[in-house]
Formats: sequence, structure tokens, C-alpha cells
Amino acid sequence: MNDYHWSFYRDHLPPAPAHVVEIGCGPSGGFVPRLLSLGYGAAGVDPEAPEGPPYHRTLFEQYEPARRVDAVVACASLHHVEDLDEVFGRVAGALRPGGAFVVVEWARELFDEATARWCFERLRAPSPENENEHGWLSSHRDRWQASGLPWAAYVGGWASGEGLHTGADQEAALGRWFEPVAMERGPYFFTDRGGGEERDAIDAGLIQATGLRYAGRPLTG
Repeated sequence: MNDYHWSFYRDHLPPAPAHVVEIGCGPSGGFVPRLLSLGYGAAGVDPEAPEGPPYHRTLFEQYEPARRVDAVVACASLHHVEDLDEVFGRVAGALRPGGAFVVVEWARELFDEATARWCFERLRAPSPENENEHGWLSSHRDRWQASGLPWAAYVGGWASGEGLHTGADQEAALGRWFEPVAMERGPYFFTDRGGGEERDAIDAGLIQATGLRYAGRPLTG
């Protein structure tokens, strides 16, 4: 996972050996290997997680932690879940009092045509070194061109078909369960390159700030 996102997690996680659960760690294990290397207790939850401990190959909605944990993290996995309130309620219940929920997410409703074209212009030609880089962006570029549809119709149909939550919906649901400690908008698409060029384009008004980074703790009372 890239250092741009890790820097945000690092700033808002309790110190090791705190126990951290990652929602949607994916087949590569997400941030779990890095957390373990730094002395954290860590678990990854994802139907496609690696086999064996410390991973759990299930949906977070079906995961039962052995004890309450110090932090839960999620990176670009929450806009896919079926019910935000169910997931956030389970996160709040899994955290110890004062525990941290740290999120990197995407506001898909801000992925407008100007932002898409800017992204597509910066895709590198496939090579053995980067053959999987930004494959989802390349796929959208090709499928949009083949569809003949206006961008708004194409991306709206795709998001509806996938059942993706908007960034606004995620922020609203977070507010029902958590008290924010930090929240910011910024780069999302090219953070593996440091995010600097994307940040400059956002600041210049050329593209939308589709990235959402959030840290919060469960509401009390």
C-alpha cells in the first residue's frame, strides 16, 4: 500500500502494540503486513484475504473479533458495502472506548468528465513494470469510449449497477456513528505517485477532489 495513505493512518492510529483490524484488506493483505512489521497486533477481513492467520476470509458484517480492538481501518472498501449503517455500527461496537476508525475513501459522485479526462491523459502505456498500474482507470477509459455514451451517463450507470455509495452518503453515515477527529478532501487516483500533481490540479480547479480521508471515534451517549 502506498506511503501517501499510510502517512494518514500512521498519524491517527494508537501506538503499537495496539490491535488493528482492516476492513477489505484484499488478496494482498492491505496494510496488515506493514502493521505487523511495526509491532501492531493486526487482522485483515475480506472474502478474498490471504489464507491463514492473521486473515479472516469473510465479510466484515460476519466477522466476530475475539475482543474489542484499538482501531479499525479501511482503504477504498466502504463504498462497496451493502449497508453503511450496519458496517459502521459493527465498527463502533468492535472498538474499545475512544478507539480509532481511520478511513481512506472515494467520492464517486465527483468523478466528473473533466476529472476523468485528466486521469486518462496521465495513464502510462502498459509495460512489464506497470502492467497492472491503474487498470481500473484504463478499463473505464476503454469501456466509456466503446459505449458511445456521455461520460455522466456511462459512469452513473456503472456506479448504479455496482451499488456504489457516494462520498456524501458515507460522510452522513459516519456522522451518525462517529465523532470526527480529522477529515480532509484531496487526491485519490494517483496517490501511488505521491499525489502532488493531482493536488496541484485540484488546487487549480482543473479536477475534483474525490479522495476522502477521515479519522473518528465512536459517539458516546
